[in-house]
Order: sequence, then structure tokens, then C-alpha cells
Amino acid sequence: MNKIPHLRWIIIGLIFLATAINYIDRQAIAVVAPIISKEFNMSPLDYSWLPFWFFFSYSIMQIFSGRLIDFIGTKRGSSLSIIWWSIANMMHALGNSVASFSVYRFLLGIGEAGNLPAGMKAISEWFPKKEHSTAVGILGAGIGLGAILAPPLVSFLTISYGWRTAFLVTGGLGFLWLIAWQIFYEKPEKHSWITEEELSLINENNQISEVQEKPHKWTYFLQFKEVWGLMLARFISDGVFYFFVFWLPKYLTDVRQFDIREIGMFAWIPFLAADIGSIFGGWFCSYLLTINKTINFSRKFGIWLGALIVPVILLANSSESPYRALFLIAIGMFAVQIKSVALYTVPMDLFKSKDAAFVWGLSGAAGSFGGMLFQPLVGWLVGNYSYTPVFWIAAFLHIISALIVMMMMPKIKNLETIG
Repeated sequence: MNKIPHLRWIIIGLIFLATAINYIDRQAIAVVAPIISKEFNMSPLDYSWLPFWFFFSYSIMQIFSGRLIDFIGTKRGSSLSIIWWSIANMMHALGNSVASFSVYRFLLGIGEAGNLPAGMKAISEWFPKKEHSTAVGILGAGIGLGAILAPPLVSFLTISYGWRTAFLVTGGLGFLWLIAWQIFYEKPEKHSWITEEELSLINENNQISEVQEKPHKWTYFLQFKEVWGLMLARFISDGVFYFFVFWLPKYLTDVRQFDIREIGMFAWIPFLAADIGSIFGGWFCSYLLTINKTINFSRKFGIWLGALIVPVILLANSSESPYRALFLIAIGMFAVQIKSVALYTVPMDLFKSKDAAFVWGLSGAAGSFGGMLFQPLVGWLVGNYSYTPVFWIAAFLHIISALIVMMMMPKIKNLETIG
């Protein structure tokens, strides 16, 4: 069979699409939240339990899914993950109460937890270290694309066919992706379509022998303060992005008086900015390496660059114009993703690819657990006060996260000096 030049970019393209579908399915509930909240008489606190139960299962399963993917492999792990979450998303069409939606969100979190650990492992397998942050930036752009597409797609389906159909259609997208994944994905050293030149490039600076090594026990990683720092940094900050994913449509309805059509027309804008921030952040961190900056400098510069811009969202909340508010939220989301891409790349800097999915899963679980605890707090603050204290909290969490990185990761470098 003919070889395909630059095959790794097709692979990251598939990972990008899977992540986009992941976030379309995840955010569908947010787009229809104003409708189902009214239909089933949900208060802000009632609604907050839907993302809470999603994050409860998502945070736990990120630990296990990371190790499962390390064990069964990227191809099978990704396939299992997307089949599970696609079915769970379609089940939302049966929802008729806070309790039933909570069950379906719980099931969705179990399946969706495998996507990012699998994507990170695929990147560690398919890309040389100097391209890791670029690849992670592309993966992160999939998050933004899914969040961009969800408002217009779900609102169109809801207006035309009803919100239940919206869940059925978006849930079906994963099965289309699965066909392409089965055709194209394999490990580089086993892929019949890869060129010798690309295989040599992928292996550059990577540990080839590590593929055959037995993964460490999970307790091995807890001896490193850097791992605890990574987990704590994400625990503190991940809830900011999730606040906008799950609450932006409700904020636009509750505060800015948008209807479902206006949500479809405008709610995607901050996520387009997040996409741009993800791509820019990945490129910029890689660029710093090309001008002979260290990995430690590259990652921390990206983390601080994003963290220091995020507080602009305070101006959004106080703006009288809903469109100016959206623009300022978009700047904040751009900054969040610059910081996140730099931080998300760190597990691949600290450990070999055989452990990449598990270490990322640990940090992702911590971030999701933080996001889970943030949801009832948001619901309580919104229900009893307003969105203003939520914006104030969200504005500074990424700065706290960056300070934790500085304290607990004095130097970002490979920690695995033993096999």
C-alpha cells in the first residue's frame, strides 16, 4: 500500500474531531438548559446538580480510563470511550426530571473521561517532543470547535425538531467518527502507511524502548511533588472553563435576556476565541523551544501569559452591552486556553509515553473534581445572589493555579530516571 506523508497530522486531525464531538455532546445540555429548566421547573441549584454528577463520574473515571488506555492501547481505548459516551448522550432524549438527567450525565461522564487521556497518549506516540505542545494545542482546539458548533447546531435542532432530537443527532456523530478511527489509527511502528522519514522524526528524542516496559503502579507517581502540583493546579483552575461551558447559555438568558435563537447565534463566540487561544498557545510554546528556550521556561511562560489575562472577565460582567460582555468573555477564554495548553502538556514532559495517559488522567481527575465542586457553588451563588461573585472567583483562580505551579514545580523536566 502507498505511504502517506505526514501521517501524524491526519492522526491529530482525528483526535481533534473526536474532542470536538466530545464537547458538542457535553455542551448540548447547556444549550437547552433554559428550555428544560422551564419545562421541568429547575432552579439554578437544581440545574447545578446536572454538571455535578457529570463531573463526579468524569473525575473518577479519568484515573481509571488513563490506566485502562495504557493497558489496552490507544485505538481500542478511544473506540470504547466514544461508543459509551455517544450512547449515553442519546439517552438524554429520555430525560424528564432532575433525577433522570443526573443519571444520564453520570453515564456521559464515564465515557467522556477516556477522550483526553487517549488523545494525550496518541500524541506521545505519534509526535516528537518538540511538537508535543503544538499537537496538544490542536487537540485543545477540538474543545473549542465542539463548543463553537454546539450552540448553533443544538439550537437549530431544538427549534426545528425539539430538544430530544438534538440529543439523538449529536449522540450519533461519534459513530461516524469511529469508522475513520478504525481505518487510520495504529501505532507508528506498526502502521503500514507511515514513511521511514516520518517514523524517524517521531522517534527523535523519544524513548523507543519504553513501549515494551511495564507501566508503573499508580502509587509510584505520588512520590513526586510535581504530580501533586499538577493535580492541585488543575483542581483550582479547571472549573473556570467548565463554568462557561455549562452556564454561559443560562447567563445569557438570565442576565442578558437572550432567547434560544440568540444563544445559537452568539454563544459560540467565546469558544472560537478559546480555539484560537489553544492553537496560539500550542504554537507559541513550541516556538519558544525552537529559539532555544527550555521546556521549563516555555511551559511556565505560557501558563503565566494566560493566567494574567483571564481577569478581564470582570469587565464583562459589569458591562451594560451584552455584545461587549461576550467580547470580553471571549478574551478571557482565549487566555484560559493559552494557559491550559501549556499546563496540559506537562505530563508528557514529566514522564514517558507509556505513563502519559495515566498521569494526564490523574491531573484531569483533579481538575474535574474541582469543576464538580464548583458547580453547586455556582448554583447557590446565582440562586441566592447573582453571577457577580462567580465572575470574581473565576477571574483569579488561574493566577492561584500558576503560583502553585511555580511552588511545586521548580523545574519541569523528565522525572523518570528509572525504568
